[in-house]
Amino acid sequence: METKPAPFPAVEQAGAATRLAAIDVGTNAIRFLAAEASGPAVFRTLAERRYALRLGHDVFTGGVIREETTQGVVDAFTEIADLLAAHGVGRYRAVATSAVREARNRGSFLRMVRRSTGIALGTITGNEEARLVHAAVRERIALGDRPWTFVELGGGSAELFVADAQRVRWCQVHDIGAVRLKELFARSGSEPRHFAQLLTEYTAAIRFPTGPEKITGFVATGGNIESLLKLDGSRATPEGIGVLGVEALAALIGLLAGVGPEERAGKFGLRPDRADVILPAAIVYARLAEMAGAREILVPGVGIREGIISDLARTGTQVADARAGAWAADDAAALGRRFSFDEAHGRKVMELAGALFDAMRSLHGMGEVERRLLLAASLLHDVGYFVSDKGHHKHSAYLLSRSELPGFSRAQMHIVASVARYHRRSHPSVAHPEFASLPTAARRKVRVLAGLLRVADALDREHEGRVTGVSLTVRRDRVEVRTRGSGDLYLEQWALRRKAALFEEVFGVPIELRREEDGS
Repeated sequence: METKPAPFPAVEQAGAATRLAAIDVGTNAIRFLAAEASGPAVFRTLAERRYALRLGHDVFTGGVIREETTQGVVDAFTEIADLLAAHGVGRYRAVATSAVREARNRGSFLRMVRRSTGIALGTITGNEEARLVHAAVRERIALGDRPWTFVELGGGSAELFVADAQRVRWCQVHDIGAVRLKELFARSGSEPRHFAQLLTEYTAAIRFPTGPEKITGFVATGGNIESLLKLDGSRATPEGIGVLGVEALAALIGLLAGVGPEERAGKFGLRPDRADVILPAAIVYARLAEMAGAREILVPGVGIREGIISDLARTGTQVADARAGAWAADDAAALGRRFSFDEAHGRKVMELAGALFDAMRSLHGMGEVERRLLLAASLLHDVGYFVSDKGHHKHSAYLLSRSELPGFSRAQMHIVASVARYHRRSHPSVAHPEFASLPTAARRKVRVLAGLLRVADALDREHEGRVTGVSLTVRRDRVEVRTRGSGDLYLEQWALRRKAALFEEVFGVPIELRREEDGS
């Protein structure tokens, strides 16, 4: 009888281990990094591997990951499992990007990897890719408080984002990855000059954000830009950050376009799986740098793997948790502004919901991950007004389920969407297809968090911020909410009576609203 490998502890089971690992299943290759970390920016490499498995060819030409490719991934992960054990890795995170995200058979593929190797692999969004790259780059470059433009070019997509040292301010994901474009190039049979014209048409819709602050610099990450930097032999900053001039990049494009992939590999010492994608990648970098008005490109030599290691090294510290919460709120607010939401009301409800969550911890038993889900849903619960007043809670769920937030997985965004959907009207029910499709554990989270959100929303019934603070007392037969603020709060009392049923159903006790100065 076949036995299943024991699962390795994933990031959710984090402890105090300092031996960490990152696995990046990209479109062009799988990359593994194991490190011993003494801080987010200080780690010693224990092992590195690269497995040349081009999942993007399968997905971008046929829509699925073929059986032979899946077996290659399983073989690579089997070796990685041995490396995790050999180096005593206590925590890891394994992520898959655009190729696996888009594969029609991604579910069976992910299950096969887990069943065969014990390693939990999950897909991440383009926004999460940007966040991880930013986490790595900010440890290499002193970004400061001013905005920088970033381009993370992978095999399947390009993440364009603007960030400072604290957070990603703006992000867009575009399907202009190097492998995807190479497949398009091969199918079209275009000459390089025709391909450049085609790419110009592809990128015509891209718009970098404009604002009063001048962009400080242009940062590029990915294996192709690192290879281009080596080919140019460009200079580096005193801190060891590579610098590639845009004019030098244009000259490299001319050299690379003059020979085919096989000759390119021999002449420039490139791996075959780099030689055939480096030209479209170079054209993409040059085009985006031109659009951003950059004269030079900074190449820090880090990416998703280093971002994962930095993330894992930060996990568990109060400072890191507080900063993660603040960044999540800022990212969610930026999303809300796209839908012209009532930010003041959203922030007030988020503040009240967070206070309720903290006061009820002994009853709901949830942690910081669930708190972040509640904060995002609370801030964005009314974005559906962008579509229509009528049924706006359902519109909120639709918009959020199809949106991305850095730091949130696709599954977590579905929870956020469901919590927002149930801030009014019907209670969560398996009669609703979206709720019924959630795993059992996620359904419980939605019920608890939506119960808290309804109470918080009731406390700002008039969208005037009259309740400035709350405190809770959990008694055996009831929960007392004491408020601070202005006005008589009659409307808030009325709203709470209408919206408290889910809270009382979830926690099994009635909830009462009192003014703090009542002394009762």
